[in-house]
Amino acid sequence: MFQMACCLKDELLCSICLSIYQDPVSFGCEHYFCRKCITEHWSRQEHHRTRDCPECRRTFTDPLLSPSLKLSNIVERYAAFPLDAILNAQRNSYPCKDHEKVKLFCLSDKSLVCFFCDEPALHEQHQVTTVDEAYEEIQREMKEQLATLQDSEKGHTEALQLLQRQLTETKSSAKSLRATIGDAFDRLHRFLRERQKSMLEELEADTARTLTDIEHKIQRYSQQLRDVKEGIQILQERLSETSHHEFLEGIALTVDREQVIRGGYCWWKIPRIKGKIHETNLTYEDFPTSKYMGPLQYTIWKSLYQDISPVPAALTMDHITAHQRLILSDDCTIVAYGNLHPQPLQDSPRRFDVEVSVLGAEGFSSGVHYWEVMVSEKTQWMIGVANETVNRKGSIQIQPSRGFYCIVMHDGSQYSACTEPWTRLNVKSKLEKVGVYLDYLKGLLVFYNADDMSWLYTYREKFPAKLFPYFSPGQSHANGKNVQPLRINTVRL
Repeated sequence: MFQMACCLKDELLCSICLSIYQDPVSFGCEHYFCRKCITEHWSRQEHHRTRDCPECRRTFTDPLLSPSLKLSNIVERYAAFPLDAILNAQRNSYPCKDHEKVKLFCLSDKSLVCFFCDEPALHEQHQVTTVDEAYEEIQREMKEQLATLQDSEKGHTEALQLLQRQLTETKSSAKSLRATIGDAFDRLHRFLRERQKSMLEELEADTARTLTDIEHKIQRYSQQLRDVKEGIQILQERLSETSHHEFLEGIALTVDREQVIRGGYCWWKIPRIKGKIHETNLTYEDFPTSKYMGPLQYTIWKSLYQDISPVPAALTMDHITAHQRLILSDDCTIVAYGNLHPQPLQDSPRRFDVEVSVLGAEGFSSGVHYWEVMVSEKTQWMIGVANETVNRKGSIQIQPSRGFYCIVMHDGSQYSACTEPWTRLNVKSKLEKVGVYLDYLKGLLVFYNADDMSWLYTYREKFPAKLFPYFSPGQSHANGKNVQPLRINTVRL
């Protein structure tokens, strides 16, 4: 096979340029040359009248160059299948069914080809090599693909395992939340039913007491009315006497008769009867309607408030931790940035010296807590919690890895969670009041729009230390922006 390949190469070489034929031609002596090569050779013989063959030295007076189509086809086939591929082919290469010759492989088409059977033009400028080299190359590519797929399989397996855990945790969380919501509403319903029962029982007692009083008054009025009517009858009878003598003689008998009447009233005591009737008159104020017709829902809410947990906590700020440019109210519930020179405050390891921040006076290492902060009309602020051990000196990165779990308002109208990187919050309207909910043991920190309790963002962490509420009103500007303070909102009853 090697001998055949070498012989083939020798037959395809131009004896002038010693390269593969380019447009091979002949001119009568059956020797072949490149058209360009023989033309240039004869151009150097212009001073002679004849032309010779560089191979056999035969001369021609006017030779005619004739192209060789067969040799051109062989050259073309050779160009499609490089000689090095043929020379490197092994004797045990897979034979073609028609030719027991070298079998090649086209890496571009990924197919076996035969040097003698396949059309060279089909593989022109393709990467053609021997079967063994192709085998090794494709084996290498497949091993690389296998490694890639195995890595992908591992990644997909881990992702599926994570999703399965999330699925299980989500189902468990949903079940727990359904129970929590059910318990909360059952408690509210139970409270409302008990409060309703208590109020109805109280109403029934007030109604029964009032009705009994009214019935007693009706009986007293009825008796008094009968006495009055009898007195009227007696007086009318006396007044009907026409004889003065008879009228005066009957006075003593009339008096004795009237004294027998229940109440013992006589004609000159009628005004006293009227007065007594007026004093015992029933009015609507005797029945406590206002007790049940007032702001009933608000009354119930105030009672319900005592049973709510957690309620907005009455937090205060720790002035020892406050930056020197921050001004706190006397009750430490309001903080603002001061434009004056820093206050001459004693330095402390607990005090922030670069970040305009202040911590809450009370920290949390357990339990469930909720508080609200007024942020109205501000263009910059930061609210959340911080670990007790956070660094308070120098420039600080407000992020979970540094012990800060916060949300921030920035650029006048944008809201973000201070994650790494920041997470933009979907806030539809400007926040007026922010609610912060902390469940320490569950590792939950949730932020709300406290006006409608719509959700803003949730941190899920394993808090490593005691947490303190964190407040930063941001710096105010000479143009009057962001001068409003942060204010802890306390619900007072």
